[in-house]
Amino acid sequence: MRVAAAVVAAVCAPLASSQPACTYRGDLDGAFCDENRDLVADAPLEAAKLRNPPALLMSYSPQEDTGSYEKLWAPLVAHLGKCIGRPVRFFQVQSSAAVVEAFRSGRIHFSLLATGDTPFAVNVAGAVPYAGIGSAKALLGYRVVVVVRRDSGFNRLSDLKGRRVAHTAPSSNSGNMAPRALFPAEGLVPDRDYKVIYSGKHDNSVIGVLRGDYDAAAVADDILERMIANGALKANDLRVVFTSKSFPAGSMVHAHDLSPALVKSIRDCTLGYRFSPELVAAFQGSDRFLALDYKRDFEGVRQVANSSGEVKKKGGTP
Repeated sequence: MRVAAAVVAAVCAPLASSQPACTYRGDLDGAFCDENRDLVADAPLEAAKLRNPPALLMSYSPQEDTGSYEKLWAPLVAHLGKCIGRPVRFFQVQSSAAVVEAFRSGRIHFSLLATGDTPFAVNVAGAVPYAGIGSAKALLGYRVVVVVRRDSGFNRLSDLKGRRVAHTAPSSNSGNMAPRALFPAEGLVPDRDYKVIYSGKHDNSVIGVLRGDYDAAAVADDILERMIANGALKANDLRVVFTSKSFPAGSMVHAHDLSPALVKSIRDCTLGYRFSPELVAAFQGSDRFLALDYKRDFEGVRQVANSSGEVKKKGGTP
């Protein structure tokens, strides 16, 4: 879960000295404590360090076109403002590094995070995952797929040796960490057997394959399906040559240092929201948020991060 070291360093120092000593942190940065060992930052012990802002900023991990993403979630932002009883504004960011920095510096209060960004934000920014997209049945999941042009001669991962393969960003689970962890068993080692090219976003990777900029791309299948549904490409433009096991489709998180009453309100209002028809269509029929247990539900994501070498440990180093 690598984010530019400068981003973390810029905000690490002032927070690290603000927290009292504790007996256990695990993988959390030195600014945070995890006495109950649930793998997320505890709330501050001192009441004076709990925040209860009159207005709230919500953000997200950008994965697709930022403008369309903000429009898609506008009904949720409006609902939360009315339900919580204070203004809520959508804070647009251009990168995963930016959303983690904003959390770390206290500028945003809760956010939608991509799967791979969630453990990083937990460890370095004190984000507390509390909900995930789902339905009455279960949390929504996605799979990592590798796509190639339909007219290419690539039929399996091992065919991509010596080729140009798009990864999205270092912190992305589907776009980088899972490929690094899973591809070697399929006969393809990133950086050794093929050139990794970071595209920045999933849609950049997919369009880059169509245009011939990349020979293949590792992306999340749910994002690929949304692009097809939105008319960005046709289903038969590409061929899938690899499909992974399922991973949780991101998380909703709040800052660890919000007042308990505000946290309860944020959680209750999020879990009480029912998706707009556009959101239901975008998320494969999922129509709500479900309570999420980070320690349990993100275990597989943390394992991938460990085996991929993209682990963020305490202390502000990747």
